Amino acid sequence: MNRREFIAGAGAAFLSARLYAAPAQPRFLLVFLRGGYDAANLLVPSSAFYYESRPNIALAREALLPLDADWGLHPALRENVHPLYEAKQAAFVPFAGTEDLSRSHFETQDSIELSRGPGGGAYGSGFMNRLAGAIGATAKPISFTAQLPVSFRGETAVANMALAAPRLPRVDARQSELIASMYRNSSLGEQVSEGFAAREQVMRELGDEMQAASRNAVNPRGFQVQARRIGRLMRADYNVGFVDVGGWDTHVGEGGESGYLALRLGELGAGLADLAEALGPAWRETVVVVISEFGRTFRENGNRGTDHGHGTVYWILGGGVRGGRIAGEQAKVDRGSLFQDRDYPVLNEYRALLGGLFARLYGLNAAQLARVFPGTSPHDLKLL
Repeated sequence: MNRREFIAGAGAAFLSARLYAAPAQPRFLLVFLRGGYDAANLLVPSSAFYYESRPNIALAREALLPLDADWGLHPALRENVHPLYEAKQAAFVPFAGTEDLSRSHFETQDSIELSRGPGGGAYGSGFMNRLAGAIGATAKPISFTAQLPVSFRGETAVANMALAAPRLPRVDARQSELIASMYRNSSLGEQVSEGFAAREQVMRELGDEMQAASRNAVNPRGFQVQARRIGRLMRADYNVGFVDVGGWDTHVGEGGESGYLALRLGELGAGLADLAEALGPAWRETVVVVISEFGRTFRENGNRGTDHGHGTVYWILGGGVRGGRIAGEQAKVDRGSLFQDRDYPVLNEYRALLGGLFARLYGLNAAQLARVFPGTSPHDLKLL
């Protein structure tokens, strides 16, 4: 059975007997993309302004996977996340994020994980730890990280298991020149040389910042390799999980249908599909939410990349998700809707969004939700 058949079969079986009450053994996994991924090149708006703003990195219309009249999906997700969307097991929430305006990786990551904000005031623990505490004795939390993340700090004991990232082969300057010389007199000579030049520029200009922003998180390829292991552990032993994936800070040489971002999206998508398969029947009771500290500037910069932004796109996946749609409050994508004339606005605040999901998934009442996100009213997007 191939992946599309597995997803379609599982979706049809579950949708025929869907229950909207909290599942008997609910599971939640938060996937945190550290570095601020470029959501506008993941979920692409059908807007002329998009192509005006991104003359070098915009995805061609014909390359997109159409989702509805207003949005298309990056083709790197054709064989993994797109089938989940078609099976109504995945949804996207654009214009999502936090009220933090620092545009700092570290401040915004901490703000999200601690749940800072108006009325929040809960700085001594992370919201994932408070979620486990609100669930009570049945909670079995685990973090798949090199060290316990801020979001899991607090009173509740949390298992911690580091993921071993694969050692990817490195191509040094001498090897780059040897490879380029092989193609120098061919039709691919110019593209190969430009590719190595772009790679060197990226590594030179972004290496230190990207590594710091990632906070020792596994890279997308590492997540792909370890996803089945995560799925098996979540299926058997744990029901509240966290994993962070680094390498999303794309200031230079981002690419469009192919290139740096496309490669990482493909690896992430493959990992998420493998996770779903490894969970097996437990996928029906699992919700996976993919977030990032912020999005990127809507306009490309002078280095064919994007800079730190504000609003982003969240992914909501799971066998019980009422997916196959773009959810949440939306706005027309044009210059007039940009925040500070540069970024997506935040119309779907992350605490309200997650609070609505937790209420449905775990059956949490108002008092329990207030423990997780103090001062925040949950917003139910009817995704469960």
